[in-house]
This record gives sequence, C-alpha cells and structure tokens, in this order.
Amino acid sequence: MELPSSFTDYTRALLGVEEYEKLAAALEGEQPVSIRLNEDKLPESSFSLFRSSLEHVPWSAAGYYLDKRLTFTFDPLFHAGCYYVQEASSMCVEQALRRYVGEGPVVMLDLCAAPGGKSTHARSMLPAGSLLVANEVIRNRSQVLAENLTKWGHPGVVVTNNDPADFSSLTDFFDVILTDVPCSGEGMFRKDPVAVSEWSGENVEICWQRQRRIVTDIWPCLKPGGILIYSTCTYNTKENEENIRWIRDEFGAEVLPLEISTDWNITGNLLSGEDFPAYRFLPHRTKGEGFFLGVLRKPGVSDGNTWAGQMKSREKGRKPQGKGAKIPGVSKEQLSALHEWLAAPDNYEFIVNGNNVSAFPKVYLSELSALRSSLRIVQAGVDVAELKGKDWMPAHGLAMSIALQPDAFAREDISYEQAINYLRKEAVVLSETAPRGIVLLTYKQIPLGFVKNIGNRANNLYPQEWRIRSGHLPEEVLELAAIL
Repeated sequence: MELPSSFTDYTRALLGVEEYEKLAAALEGEQPVSIRLNEDKLPESSFSLFRSSLEHVPWSAAGYYLDKRLTFTFDPLFHAGCYYVQEASSMCVEQALRRYVGEGPVVMLDLCAAPGGKSTHARSMLPAGSLLVANEVIRNRSQVLAENLTKWGHPGVVVTNNDPADFSSLTDFFDVILTDVPCSGEGMFRKDPVAVSEWSGENVEICWQRQRRIVTDIWPCLKPGGILIYSTCTYNTKENEENIRWIRDEFGAEVLPLEISTDWNITGNLLSGEDFPAYRFLPHRTKGEGFFLGVLRKPGVSDGNTWAGQMKSREKGRKPQGKGAKIPGVSKEQLSALHEWLAAPDNYEFIVNGNNVSAFPKVYLSELSALRSSLRIVQAGVDVAELKGKDWMPAHGLAMSIALQPDAFAREDISYEQAINYLRKEAVVLSETAPRGIVLLTYKQIPLGFVKNIGNRANNLYPQEWRIRSGHLPEEVLELAAIL
C-alpha cells in the first residue's frame, strides 16, 4: 500500500516515528472480520457456543471476531437479521451508551446512519420502550438503512432521509444524538483501497468544516443535559480532538470520560495542550480499523417539557385502541385479524398508507407527528400487512420483527437449499405435510419470511428488491449455523 506522502508526514509527526512505522506495517496486514449478534433473535445457548469457540470483541457484549469470513451473501441467518457484519472498533459506541444512558426510555437520533451498523447496535443497547430515529441524507443509502433495520427486527425505529439542517424545528427533541460524521476515511485505508486514492489534505480541510456544520445544525435538537456521541473513522486531530475542543468551547459542552480497560490498548487524546478524554483506535494497537470517539454532554438540565420527558403523562392519558376500533381502509374484522399477528397489539397504533398497514408504538405518536411535519419518513415502526387484491397479506417486515406473535402463522422449517431458493425469490416446494395458505418459513427455527402454499408449489413473498441476485453458489459455504 502506497500511502500519500502528506498523510505519512502528518501522521508520523502525530504518533512519532516508531508508532507510525507500526501503524504502516499494520495497514499492510489482513483486516480482522467481526460480527455482532442479535440478542433478540438468537437463543442464549448460541451465545454460550460463541463464547467458548470465538474471540470476543472486549468492548461489545455481543461482538465476536471470526477466524474465517462467513459467506454472508449465502447465509440465511444473515438475511434473517441474526447478526450484523460490523467493524470491531466502531462497536465501542456501546460503551458510551452503557455509561450515559440510564434505565428509562430515551429518544435517540443516529444522524449519519447508513448502512446501519451503529443504528442496529444502538437499538439493541437502548432501554426498553425507547425510540430510535435513524437518518441518512443520501436517498438510496436510506433504503439500505431501512432494510438493515427491518431485518434487525425492532419496531421502535423511524428511518428518515434528510439533511441535518432539516431537523432544525425539533428543538430539545432528542436525549441522545450519535454523529458518526462523514470524514476523510483514513481509518478505512486497510479495508478500502479507494479510501487511499481519494484522500488528500484538501479533503481533510473540507471534512472538518463540514463536520462542524453538521454539529451546529443538530445541536439545538439535543435536549439540555443530553448526550452527543461524536465519531469518525480517521486519525488526524483536525477531524477529531480539534472538533471536540470546538464543540466544548462553542457550545459549553462537557467532555465525558468512558470506562476503558487498559487491556484494550485504546489510544487517548493526542492534541497538544489538551487532556480531555478522547478515544482513538489504531490498528497496530487494537484489533480493528481506525476509529475515533468522543462523548459530550449539553449544558443544562431538562425542564420536563421535552418530548421524552412528557412520555409518561401522555401514556397515562391515552386511551388504548381496542380490537374493535376503526381505522380508514380496514374493516373491523380485518383489524381484529391484524391484531392477532402482533404479540402485544395494544402497544401499537395501526397506520394505513395506501395499500400498506404498519404498527407504531402508541407512546411515540406525538414524536412521529413532529417528525412527519419536518422530515421525509422512509419507514416508521413495523410493516404489518399489504393489501393484495381483496386480501391483506402479511408484510415481510412482520416476519423479521420481534413484535410478531410467534403462533400467528403456521410454520415450516426448511433446508439450506430451500432457504437459498427462497432468498433468490425462486419457486419453493414444501413438503406434502406443510399446511396450506400463508406459512412462515423458518431456517434453524429462525423466521425467514412468508410464502403462500398452494400445494404443488408455494408463492414466494420475499421482497423482490432484497433477493440474492447471484445464481452462482460458491463451492465452499461457511454459514453462522455451522458455528452454532
């Protein structure tokens, strides 16, 4: 790897000659592969097997390094949302959430969220009853974000497609904001050769200024006493410590420490003359790619009038929507049937959008209304049903969701070959004993999606845009199930 000379000169001066040479050598080596398991979908016994057979990512409870790269595209459990392929260093966001998010529900924003690694991680870490808003400014990437969050399966999520400035009307709205800001990408040199070719000192200058604009745009949306998590995948101080210092001085923020074990070999603040806590991952010292993390608290104390502070009073005053309630476009009988598809239907409000019905947590309807008035909503809650002809068919999002009533549909556990055919949206033939009608296919007892079984074949209801496009199956396939 031929690193840009200006990067080499700057980083050598920052780290010192010896440390820089170690970093440069590490960038020539193999990148570690890591995944984070979905604790809502995998049984505890699976975690026991992982703990005994794989190296644990020490700063993440559900993170593991893989000895060999799985064949992710051809792993049904990957498509079922049982795990996410996430770079190990970035899993350290978990430490900030553990330290500074209490036990009560919060409203969190992941501002620069695609493709969804930190969003799915945050959703797993947030207290029960919380709401996550995951935003991506680029439209096609916001669709990827929605797909990954759908597969992860938690209903308490809103996906938006907006510029940070579009959030300006949502003053004091969020308890926690994660800004994994666009950066010069130095930490991705080993992972992505394109990052090397695109790097320049001029781009670093553009990036740190853009990062400050992003923070300036979103800062009013953080409630007093709220937490801002700032991260990049780069090494230089301009995009890291200097921006943390700027946020501290510009907005009066308090820079907060994390409980970091010395065994993790995380590098601290490298900015001369400053000693505030900051956390930098260097590939020659930690097992992962380059990453930087800082945590700040907005001054002030919540006055109880912020959105999250009103949640309990709204919940007490809200009348539950019973099974007999009416919503436009859905008959009383249909509504009753849809209720039976959810494990806790009284916790959700059904929302009709054209031929689709989704379910959204009732306690956050006011927040959803505020979001809708300011932002482009890609997805909210869990997709429950789609009207096809005269019938309401269960949506794929329901199959992926932990909100699904486990006994709502007949189930059929299928083989690996059947699973791959299903994920390619090809014809699936079930056993003669398989029930007729809507069937939830499972793989290793994990929900994979719906079919309509008519006997001699089953109509494949997998989303067309999510299908495996490759008709080629590798000679050797390594899937998660082989480890479990």
